[in-house]
Amino acid sequence: MILYDYILSPSCYRVRLLAALTGQVLTLRPVDFHPGGEHRGAALRALNPAGTIPILTDGDLVLTESTAMLAYVAALSAPEWLGEDDAPMRARVAQWLAFSARLTVAAGGARAHDMFGGPGDIAALRRAATAALRELEAALDARRRRGGVFLAGDRPTIADIACFPHVALAPDGGLPLASYPSIRLWMRAIRALPGFIEMPGIHRLHELLPEPGPQPDVIRKEAI
Repeated sequence: MILYDYILSPSCYRVRLLAALTGQVLTLRPVDFHPGGEHRGAALRALNPAGTIPILTDGDLVLTESTAMLAYVAALSAPEWLGEDDAPMRARVAQWLAFSARLTVAAGGARAHDMFGGPGDIAALRRAATAALRELEAALDARRRRGGVFLAGDRPTIADIACFPHVALAPDGGLPLASYPSIRLWMRAIRALPGFIEMPGIHRLHELLPEPGPQPDVIRKEAI
């Protein structure tokens, strides 16, 4: 299984991360995305006419959408990452996979604008990304109140892996995460999974911030 990969691509990182978490071996084929633009060359366009990465090949199979790659890796290596085989769970996973596409456009677009001079109205991208982050925070807060931490169920699924990179990298696009306590707890839970691997640029600031909830000095002041 070959992943055509760029180390700073959140979409590529999704696939590398799930492979690490599930024990799936990938052969990485580095792509000179920036500044070389290799993904737009004839050789890679023969695999993916859209001229985007990642690209995953496994024998005759060619996948060009990272969420499809997550589903494929999970089905091969660890089907539990697809979620329980019941309609509500599968629907929740599918919904969060669709949400991850919005994160890619908004938060990913803001990051690409600031880091690589990508196109787009940065103010509009940040507004859209902020709306998505608030939506995610509200959903995770509701899950936390019911005793959960992951997006679709009681254990992590490909939905969490699809959303994690663009959220973790949001500060690169001018979108700080300090005001999203449930997102920070969710990110910590993902980082704590056995086999978790890093990506260059992902910030650890949320790990240094206090846990959500009253802090000891606040409690003491209230008691006085």
